[in-house]
Amino acid sequence: MKPLRPGASWTESIPRTPVYGTVARDDTGTPYFNTGYNGKVLGNVIPFPVDRAVLERGRERFDIYCAPCHGRTGDGRGMIVQRGYRRPPSYHTDRLRKIALGHFFDVITNGFGAMPDYAAQVNPHDRWAIAAYIRVLQFSQNAPASMLPAGAALPESPALPGTPGSGATPAQAEPQSGNLPASEGPPSPVQRKAEQEEIKREQKDREVQPR
Repeated sequence: MKPLRPGASWTESIPRTPVYGTVARDDTGTPYFNTGYNGKVLGNVIPFPVDRAVLERGRERFDIYCAPCHGRTGDGRGMIVQRGYRRPPSYHTDRLRKIALGHFFDVITNGFGAMPDYAAQVNPHDRWAIAAYIRVLQFSQNAPASMLPAGAALPESPALPGTPGSGATPAQAEPQSGNLPASEGPPSPVQRKAEQEEIKREQKDREVQPR
């Protein structure tokens, strides 16, 4: 029988209670849940309880949709950036460590600068899960040593892999990750090509200048 179609008895025409744990497709939640704003002010709370499962979901969605540009550590040195795309800011700057959680939800929803919106790819609950994971990621990269258990030592940083070749570009041995300004990292193939073309233009301009 189709939903809400009259049945043999009056009880069959009454909408059934959804199965426990499911979410209806048209369940839009509260305005804050859908926008990240309390009125005109960005909120700084996750609008549902956050547990390990939520953070694992946030990490999974982050690695799929965010890490290609932002990097898995949130340093802004994702693989797409290494191939010449504009670098986003590191999540580990003072400004973004202190910004409201609603900011991350709003940016995922509406885009910001060169970043397009991901509203169609990431549902609101997952956007909040990503925001929660970003906050944990920020803490993991900036936690004070005083929070280590007694007798524990800071682990040594592992050697970071270089950029693998794509078939069209050679592999690079230099580390391509880490919270480094763009000027400190090795240039991508696209950047090197742009620099070479700029040098050629300058040489051509000098050749045509009157003596």
